[in-house]
Amino acid sequence: MDSINANQPEDPRADLRGTEALEKFRELVKQAKSCFFCTAGATGDSFGTRPMSVQRHDEDGTLWFLSARDSNKNAEIAADPQVALHFQGGAHSDFLTLRGRAEITTDRATLDELWDPMARTWFTEGKDDPRLTAIRVVPERAYYWDTKHGTAVAGVKMMIGAAIGVTLDDSVEGTLQLPR
Repeated sequence: MDSINANQPEDPRADLRGTEALEKFRELVKQAKSCFFCTAGATGDSFGTRPMSVQRHDEDGTLWFLSARDSNKNAEIAADPQVALHFQGGAHSDFLTLRGRAEITTDRATLDELWDPMARTWFTEGKDDPRLTAIRVVPERAYYWDTKHGTAVAGVKMMIGAAIGVTLDDSVEGTLQLPR
């Protein structure tokens, strides 16, 4: 059976490299703000998956999170630093999945930079909470799904396609090869 992509008048594939890939990566992370953070060695009922807020994303694509020293997540990262992150920025667009390497740090300057007063919900002693750590994730591989022209155009194309019986999908997907 042919892929649905064979029915489209436009090529839905766009693998991005270098600066273009990094710009798309940062756009998708900013749009989503949070992700499902998946560790390799699941020790709890969550299958090693939990929602996490991105505290910062650096110019090179490095992502930063706050985490508790005594969490399953930190123990799983210590055992195997390979992680997968899954982002969804909108209901029908702005999707990103990545594999990367995680590293836990207790560097005071880093914790001060990443601290957000809302994190006090989990770290009741504030930014001086002894359980506070940061996780640095360096992406190694990334794949995205998005729209070519934004959700409004994508929606109109879908309605027209449905009305006339033609695949007018405005989606685009591909690999993101970030510069390293």
